[in-house]
Amino acid sequence: MTVSREAWQSPASLGYSMPAEWEPHEATWIAWPHNPTDWPDKLETIRWVYTEIVRKISAGEVVRILVNSRTDAKEAEQYLRRSGVDVKRVEFITHATNRGWTRDSGPVFVRNTGLAIVHFHFNAWAKYDDWQKDRRVPETAAKRLGVPLFDARADGRAFVLEGGGIDVNGRGTLLTTEECYLDPKVQVRNPGLDRAGYETAFRENLGVTNVLWLAAGPAGDDTHGHIDDICRFVKPKTVVLIREDNARDANYRPLAENWERIGDLRLEDGSKPEVVALPMPGPLYFDGDRLPASYANFYISNAAVIVPTFNDPNDRVALGILGELFTPRPVVGIHAVDLVLGFGTLHCLTQQQPAGRSR
Repeated sequence: MTVSREAWQSPASLGYSMPAEWEPHEATWIAWPHNPTDWPDKLETIRWVYTEIVRKISAGEVVRILVNSRTDAKEAEQYLRRSGVDVKRVEFITHATNRGWTRDSGPVFVRNTGLAIVHFHFNAWAKYDDWQKDRRVPETAAKRLGVPLFDARADGRAFVLEGGGIDVNGRGTLLTTEECYLDPKVQVRNPGLDRAGYETAFRENLGVTNVLWLAAGPAGDDTHGHIDDICRFVKPKTVVLIREDNARDANYRPLAENWERIGDLRLEDGSKPEVVALPMPGPLYFDGDRLPASYANFYISNAAVIVPTFNDPNDRVALGILGELFTPRPVVGIHAVDLVLGFGTLHCLTQQQPAGRSR
């Protein structure tokens, strides 16, 4: 079912809202890696990293994997079986993709008594020209699941948003950044849309009531400020916020500004969020470019919270902090030094499908 432009009603007006990531999932969506430009000279290695991601997630929910063809599905299944994945917990969905960043191009789910998908018109972060196949993923997902597909709109126009650019607590509050959506010159997703317009669009399309704006993200972020490398809800009233303690690091000043700002922000009920510091790993580079390595790019699945690790002394610190916050759900590290060559890690690759009525 597609809600037409002529008959458009906002998801919020029909009682839909986006659940928090820690709420029960029916499934996780990912896309099998195939584009060598995402991970130069590392694609084979990345496929083995994916098998570990799928192995951890599939212990508690179905994993729905987008593949370019049935041949690719057979190849992926061989990797998964060799890594000990129960392939009965995996569904392959044939839909050719440009790239593999399912957090941003995949289906963003909202829920009332059942599920629906909001189509946010992915345009490759307003930076690249290979997005046409990725943009159609929400349509394929809605048809596969038999759920309504809403055309995301803002001020009467198609509204562009990526899943990595927002985070919600499932109680009405949404987190995002000014760098990502309010910069008037760099990677402009929705030309002419101002802060008030974005906040209205967030409310109408995602059913939130309260929007919190942080400033900017870490150096090397190809998305220009996605919140999922910066600040994440871990409970309805608790966030983790990355902090750089080295005053000589390029990240020190922009991340410090987020810390200055968050003390003035309020949740949907008027209370202050509890803020827990999450460290940064040491700088990582590839071919002279700074990579956006961040422990905030974790993913909350039913069976475990999977956290990117970087062969860094702060790996243990970050895992310990998150382990205390997510008790009793286990927190496990996934080696991400190779993954981050693509300028993203675990959260960027995954998209949750909440538990709820679907076909």
